[in-house]
Amino acid sequence: MNTPVETAALTRDIASLRAGAALRGARVRARAPLRLGLAGGGTDVSPYADLHGGAVMNVTIDRFVYCSIEWLDSDEVVLESSDLGQRHAYPATAPLPIDGRLDLPKAVYNRVMRDHFGGRALPLRLVTYSEAPAGSGLGSSSTLVVAVLQAFTELLSLPLGEYDVAHLAYLIERVDLGLHGGRQDQYAATFGGFNFMEFRDGDAVIVNPLRIKREVINEMEAQTLLCFSGVSRESATIIAEQSRNVQAGSAKSIEAMHALKASAVAMKEALLKGNLVALADSLRVGWNSKRDMASGISNDHIENAMRIAMEAGAHAGKVSGAGGGGFIMLLTPLERRPAVITALGQAGFRAEGCRFTAEGATAWRI
Repeated sequence: MNTPVETAALTRDIASLRAGAALRGARVRARAPLRLGLAGGGTDVSPYADLHGGAVMNVTIDRFVYCSIEWLDSDEVVLESSDLGQRHAYPATAPLPIDGRLDLPKAVYNRVMRDHFGGRALPLRLVTYSEAPAGSGLGSSSTLVVAVLQAFTELLSLPLGEYDVAHLAYLIERVDLGLHGGRQDQYAATFGGFNFMEFRDGDAVIVNPLRIKREVINEMEAQTLLCFSGVSRESATIIAEQSRNVQAGSAKSIEAMHALKASAVAMKEALLKGNLVALADSLRVGWNSKRDMASGISNDHIENAMRIAMEAGAHAGKVSGAGGGGFIMLLTPLERRPAVITALGQAGFRAEGCRFTAEGATAWRI
């Protein structure tokens, strides 16, 4: 419990923050883009990344996670998820309980209060909205953490750059919450655009933004379809199996990851050269390798959607994210798009196009 002196100091700090917020704008909003994993996904997961080094090629798309934060005059913290239809209010004391109810924004709040306010609490209303369902394979959980962190950075003028935000988002998920997963999603959401990422021992990450010709991006957008498999999966379960396979020295899993890393390098070169045929080959090879990493990555439902798309004219495809469900990325000649969309629709799958984005996480005052 705070002493009277500490309580008075906290009251002054909060009053000062509120006064500053009133002058600068009492509410902030942030957004971070979701991503497509093009190649190498899974090699960013420990222990493979620590032992062998990982490489991932990804790109952000025009689907976003939003976060809004505003000051409250009452002594409480209110958390809301607009897309999930949840609202939970707590006394303004830190840390907030991690109890299965909106734990991601809670964990961000707890970390910011601990690192920047000595564990004290600020009365706030925090609202999130995701344009992708949970289990989409588009990195929605990590993107939400990045969006909330970006909003706090703007609200409180925190000294956090892009690498800082991405790494802190990774620590919140993997350390604070103990969730299994890789490292690419946090960096994709923070930096945005086409990025070739390298992962090394000790959580070291290097983000290499690629300068892709506009005509290559246009043609890739013309060919890209996203098909929602209709199956939401728990990525942590699949990733945990993948990690166990590496720890156990499974030759099949490790060789599959080596091949995935090589496909990420090939994908980078294909994009830089504008070779869409080689890009489709890399996507195809990468998916075949990914299926050997863990048993839950593919299933009959996914394979059926892939078969239907290929028979209708798609050139290549892969599941985005850990696998087991979510969105399937398909490369389809523009002339065959209507046939592929129709064939998938008749089988109960929904397919649509997307656009690629260059901007990463950003925040503004309203």
